[in-house]
Amino acid sequence: MNTRLTRRAFLAGAPLALAGCAAEPVWAPDAQVARAAYQHPGPPMLTLFTTRNVGSGSGAHSGLMVNAHERVLFDPAGTFGAPSLPERNDVIFGMTPRVVEYYTGYHARTSYYVVEQQLEVTPAVAAQAYQLVTNYGAVPKAGCARATTRVLQQLPGLEGMRVSWFPDKLEDQFARLPGVVTIEHRETDADDRSDLDQTL
Repeated sequence: MNTRLTRRAFLAGAPLALAGCAAEPVWAPDAQVARAAYQHPGPPMLTLFTTRNVGSGSGAHSGLMVNAHERVLFDPAGTFGAPSLPERNDVIFGMTPRVVEYYTGYHARTSYYVVEQQLEVTPAVAAQAYQLVTNYGAVPKAGCARATTRVLQQLPGLEGMRVSWFPDKLEDQFARLPGVVTIEHRETDADDRSDLDQTL
């Protein structure tokens, strides 16, 4: 899928940031979170996003989208964001289809691509995943895959997930779960982000 959406200009060094996964605690006000809330009409779903290096195949970042009573993105120690998207400690609210497209386009470029893995779950599992990610707290640098696997292994049917520090290893584990649907997102955008628009 080749999408060309705008991204945050001040994150022009994203390839380096992705390799290290940086984050800091934030807490959006209740009113902003309520305004941004998005209820997706699709089934309850866990969607694992993995950013991988085109040359080496190594994983650079992990993110987990949860579609429960609302759809949110757990982007532990990530750099993704926009002024219009409220965030609470690595959980981003308002994950509309356009924002999801923005997220994959933001990470994919000449040297990186994004693997999207969708797993349909029961409403109860989605609700539990929502509670786990919204209560997890800010994740330290380079802890994206570890935090994501710690969430997943607490869910019914995913208890066998092994905690990993490596996004590509987490992706490999997730791929072995029954019913996973995989989509790849590739872009031809240059790594130089100096000319990127700051608007979503």
